[in-house]
Amino acid sequence: MNRHQRILFAGDPHGNFKPLIESVHKYRPEAVVLLGDYDLDEPLEKHLKEIIDLTEIWWIAGNHDFETPAKYNNLFNSAFSERNLHLKVTEIAGLKVAGLSGVFLGRVWYPPQTPKWLGKQHYLLNQPPSLQQAELSLKYKSAIWYDEFEAFKLQKADILVSHEAPGSHRHGFRVIGELAAAMGVKHIFHGHLHEHYAGFIKNNIKVFGVANTAVADLLGNRVR
Repeated sequence: MNRHQRILFAGDPHGNFKPLIESVHKYRPEAVVLLGDYDLDEPLEKHLKEIIDLTEIWWIAGNHDFETPAKYNNLFNSAFSERNLHLKVTEIAGLKVAGLSGVFLGRVWYPPQTPKWLGKQHYLLNQPPSLQQAELSLKYKSAIWYDEFEAFKLQKADILVSHEAPGSHRHGFRVIGELAAAMGVKHIFHGHLHEHYAGFIKNNIKVFGVANTAVADLLGNRVR
């Protein structure tokens, strides 16, 4: 196995897992990291049953994964529920990988604008009493929250995987790069925007956008 292929990164499958499955059979990576937007019609493990015993499977969530209760449950309550990388740093194939799920929402925080809510508790405490004890809606669960984002900066990692893009993309956000710099990250892999590219941002951080259904190695090379 090529050491640059010991981790593979899968762009938004949107229900099509065939390229990822074929890549695992061909390259036999130690791990794969999925970058969100699965559009699951059944639990994730059923889509990936061919590769469960061949590699470690890790993931972050995208905006599509919060669209319906079924899509949400098929991911968050799947057999891979403990492989959720969101707001964690996990050692994968010898590298420290940080994960950031979700998207920026104008109703919560849309950088560079000031956050409307500092965090989930701030939001809930400003709702009517009947809603303060309620669970967040799926839309709000999909949001990146300011307080969690800021706290995440205190951790250290080699790689950041996110659904949203940093400022390397015209539709990206500079704060993603600021997070990566604070964490000491050298590489960012992101999905969401369906474009395959490589770029640099401040602090000499290299960014790889992974297109929908594409699979990339640690050098950002498209292997599928």
